[in-house]
Formats: sequence, C-alpha cells, structure tokens
Amino acid sequence: MKRLGRWLLLACTIAVLLAAAGCSPDNAEPEAVTLRIVLPGSRPERMDAVIAEAERRMKDSLNVKLDIEFVAWPDLAQKTELLLTTGEEVDLIFDAPWLHLNRMAGAGYYEPLDVLLRQFGSEIVRTRPETMWEANRIDGRIMAIPLGAYQSGTPSGNHAYLVRRDIREKLGIPPISSYEELVAFEYAVKKNDPDMVPFSANTAGDSGEASIRLRFDYDTHIRSTHALGQSAVLYYKNNDGKVYNLFDRMEPLFWDYVQHARKLYLDGIIDPDIMATRSNYDLLTAGRQAVGTSNDFGVPSELQRQLEASVPGARLEAVTFYRFTPGSNVSNYVQGNFIAVPASSLKKEKAVAFLDWANRKENYDLLAYGIEGEDWEDAGEGLYRPLGTGYSWFPYAWIWNPAHDRLNASQDADAIRANRFIKDGGNFRRDRLTGFSFDGRPVASELLQYQRLENRYYSVLVNGAAEPERLWDAFKSEAGAYVKRIQTELQRQIDEFLSSLPAGPPNDNDGSGYDEGSFDYRQRRLPD
Repeated sequence: MKRLGRWLLLACTIAVLLAAAGCSPDNAEPEAVTLRIVLPGSRPERMDAVIAEAERRMKDSLNVKLDIEFVAWPDLAQKTELLLTTGEEVDLIFDAPWLHLNRMAGAGYYEPLDVLLRQFGSEIVRTRPETMWEANRIDGRIMAIPLGAYQSGTPSGNHAYLVRRDIREKLGIPPISSYEELVAFEYAVKKNDPDMVPFSANTAGDSGEASIRLRFDYDTHIRSTHALGQSAVLYYKNNDGKVYNLFDRMEPLFWDYVQHARKLYLDGIIDPDIMATRSNYDLLTAGRQAVGTSNDFGVPSELQRQLEASVPGARLEAVTFYRFTPGSNVSNYVQGNFIAVPASSLKKEKAVAFLDWANRKENYDLLAYGIEGEDWEDAGEGLYRPLGTGYSWFPYAWIWNPAHDRLNASQDADAIRANRFIKDGGNFRRDRLTGFSFDGRPVASELLQYQRLENRYYSVLVNGAAEPERLWDAFKSEAGAYVKRIQTELQRQIDEFLSSLPAGPPNDNDGSGYDEGSFDYRQRRLPD
C-alpha cells in the first residue's frame, strides 16, 4: 500500500507540473494587440464579418485585433495629414503620390521599412516584382509598401469613360470608338433628355474633362510631375527628363482641351454643379447622368448594381482610347496607392507582421474579396466572381499585390484582356525617371502655397466652370513664383539623379522585352 501511495503521489505531482507548464508564458495565447488602421472610402457592409474571420484566423498566432477607420475621399488629404502631424496613435495608414506620400515621408512622419520588411515581411516582398520596389523607393528607402497589380505607372492612362449603353442604343447611336463620337453622344443626350446630365467626372480635379483627355495623349506624352500630384502646371513630355512649366509657355494641346471644356460647360454638357459634387457617382447611380469617368477599363460591378436598382434595365459600358500596343505607353512603374507605418506608431513590428500575414494567398483572398462562398467564388485562374453586394473589391487600400490579384470575371472579355495587358511590365517603354523620387523639403512652403491655390483654380479650369483666360491669368499671377521655385528644385534633383545613373546605354525597355507580369513571387526577397 505504501508503494502504491508513493506512485499516486508521484503521478499527481507530474500532473500538477504538466498543468503548470501548460499555463506557462511560453505556451500561453499571444497577448492581443489592437492595430488602428486608417483607410479611404466607406466601410463595406460586411466588413465586420470579414474582420471577425481574419481575427479568428490570427488568434493563435499574431492575435491581432483590427480597428479600421474609414475617411471619406473628399476629406482624405486633410484628415490624414492632421492625424500624422499631431502624432495621433495610428499603426497603418493609406497614402499615395497624388495625396501627400512624398511630403509626409520627407518630413519624417513615416517609418522606413527596409529593416522591418527583412525581419517580418518576407511575403510582402515576395509578392511584388523587383521593379515595384526599385521604382517606389523614396530617397533610396522603402517608406511605404506599394499597392497594385498593374505596371502602367503613375500617372497612368488606364482610364475609361462610363457610358449609359441603354441610352446610346435607344438613340440609335453605334458603339463609341473616338472622343468625337463620345461628345456627339453627349450632345444627343442633351437634345433628347434635357433633365439628364450628359457628362460629369468622378472627381473634379484628376478626371476633369480636360485632364482625363491628357491620359490619352500619344503625341507628346504630357504627364504630371512628381512634385504637383495630378496637376499639369508642371509637366513632363516626350520622356526627355525635363520639367516644363505651363506658366512659362502654354502647351497648345492643354489649352485646346481647356477651351473645349469651357464650351461643353456653357453648352450644358458638363454638370453645372460639378465643383460642388462630393460623392463620386451619385448622379450616375441615380440614373441622372449619361457619361462618367473611371480609373479602370471595365465597369465596376457595384456601380452597375446600384444603377440597375435605380433604373431597371439600365446598363453601363466602358469606353477607352488607350492604345493596347506594346511600346506605345511609357511607365515609371510607380504605384498609385501605398500603405505606410507612421513613425508615431508604438506597434511597428506587429503592423508589418500583420501585413505579411495578409499578403499570404488565403488571407489575401479573405481581405480582398470577402468570405469565399458568401461574398465571392473562384472563377478560374486569376479570376473571381462577386456574390452579393456586401463586400465590394477592396485590396487597393491596404494589401493589393500582383501575385494574388484576381480580376472580376463579371467584366466583359475586353476589360479582362485590357487589365491583363497592363499587368505585364514588358508592354511599356521604361520612363527615364524610373526610380526617381522628389524630396519636397527644400520647397515645402512653396508646395503648401501652391496646393492652396490649385484647390481654388485648377479643378475649375479643367472642368470649364469659369472663363479660362481670366482664371488662368489670376492663377498665374498668384502661383507663378511658387511654381517656378518648385520647378527649379525638381529639375535640379532630376539632373542629379540622371547623372548618378551608371554610364552606358540606358535601360530603356521598348515594350517588347521582359515580362514582370509573370514573375515568380516565391523567389523574391529584398536585396541586402
């Protein structure tokens, strides 16, 4: 009996020790960490369900909770700048070259990510080709993670007009294949339905009547610069490495577009309230607009659903004047969207580790498209089909990468072919300034003053909403000196960049060379 008692005592002791070991810190559930993430737009209806599933998957590994805050597009620049400059606790934040990425990075508001990516971001690195990393550094460092699948660069020409197909067919007008035919359709709409707005842009500045036409300029390749966002007041052309200034010499093509926009506005073709519009597509989805604009080649399925709910039987079609010929388009491979880690974050390592988790295929599918079987279904290699309206396409703001990107199979075959074309970096001529980034700190005051004046004048100009000669004279009088100093500094930095490139023939892909669209993401890593 004594021997049995000793064995029972030993067994109990072992059980207690094992139980204690199971409760030790090494085996405990990781401490929950909440990441505050600031993204643009409106919260998808089923976002909570998707986030709950993501948190369930992370519970035994990262154990991250996601506090996601959405900022309306019209308020994005002001709100995000305020968050950064006041040092408010944010762990991940959306930014872009057309927003204030370079300026915020140059001012020290973002954490450099080179080391953090090597330590915690192997999936983030592997899912993006070398060109994306090379082209999207700022002052030689990775200051934000590039988001995108397309290699067309920034600014890109992959834009389209969204046309009411049902109205076109009702008027007996054949499919539109030129800008002149598009304008003729708008005038026909005005004549036959005076209550319908023939044309309005999705944003007053970027896709204004005159500015979207520059997207399809194949004669001079006029493009906005690294310094002034979407504005063409300073511009590049002909891929020659020079900075041009419209205040010094007006570009005839640009002025023709501005004057034509004014005519359309006076003729009642452009929405008379375009400068007051705050929501991208309210008129279009309400069935009160015949032509809109899009920064994609296809018809967004959500817009089509909203329109049809308002006007049963109404149909949209996408019309673009983009040239799908290898070598016709120039690309600097700069992406239009980024996700950054604010320097003020106290959870930088966890933030990068979360993004790394999110860039794994099964997790990417969840956060990009929703819950499979409820929000989307697999439609074949590189394709998906949305189910319902609760979680529209959403990778662009925080995780978008070319390795796991899926195209919407609900789009027509032309749109799918077009998007596959711009996924292939070999279809583009390489911009001489690929890899260049502008440091705006030497002209920070001038940039702020110019931005204030651009908000007052530029969007009005490109949408024809005021008499252009008078408006341009006032704009030039107030902004000219600031723009000249910005131009001088930008050109100085470009000259320095070009002189630092290795001697020998330039790396000028002619559009028939390498294929970044089919890169093996599994072999990717950042250079040491």
